[in-house]
Amino acid sequence: MSVSIDGPTFVALQVRDVEAAAEFCEKRLGLRRTPASPPGAVVFDTKPCPLAVREPLPGTDLDSGRPGLGVALWFSTPDAQALHDQLTEADVKILAPITDSPFGPMFSFVGPEGYVLTAHGARP
Repeated sequence: MSVSIDGPTFVALQVRDVEAAAEFCEKRLGLRRTPASPPGAVVFDTKPCPLAVREPLPGTDLDSGRPGLGVALWFSTPDAQALHDQLTEADVKILAPITDSPFGPMFSFVGPEGYVLTAHGARP
């Protein structure tokens, strides 16, 4: 019998400054912290799986280049244009303008510590 995985149940970004990354997630993305987080991490109440920012795991070198290179991390939002405008107003660097995609309107921006994040809205 073959065993398979169901999909992600938890996503964590490894960062140098956990509190600054958590503040970005709260203030710029509107995420809410969970009541309890493990030491060295801040977990957010995101669906369908929790997102966290955490201290780097042993052996992780965040100084070797752009963090998350090769990983595509997408978030859904009820209004991609409104989020885009909100981030632009807060001087968050937008990397790709809003374009149509199979998932709805989407754009990419620079998140905590240089991670490239993509947000997409619902298809009209």
